[in-house]
Amino acid sequence: MSLKVFQQVRYLNSKAASITKPHRLTYARIYPTVLVRPDGSTVTIRYHEPRQIIKLPPREDELSEAERKAREDRRKPKQKVVFEDDIEDDFDSNKYLKYLQK
Repeated sequence: MSLKVFQQVRYLNSKAASITKPHRLTYARIYPTVLVRPDGSTVTIRYHEPRQIIKLPPREDELSEAERKAREDRRKPKQKVVFEDDIEDDFDSNKYLKYLQK
């Protein structure tokens, strides 16, 4: 008695990639990055973008009132200084009419 084994054949072509995505739980490119906490301690983490260092901002509830106000002032947009040029126009074109040739 012979036993027949059927093998499932998968035909891959260019249309298969447009229907589905690569089935991965984790992606291959993860970069070592230094994470600096607000208290100054550092931790090496794996990050999905190539960065050397990431600095976390201080927590708002731990700042003093003066530090909080200085931080808000730095975040506000700077006002641009507008210079107004006062040009006195005393040019007389009739003075140069003698240099024009007819």
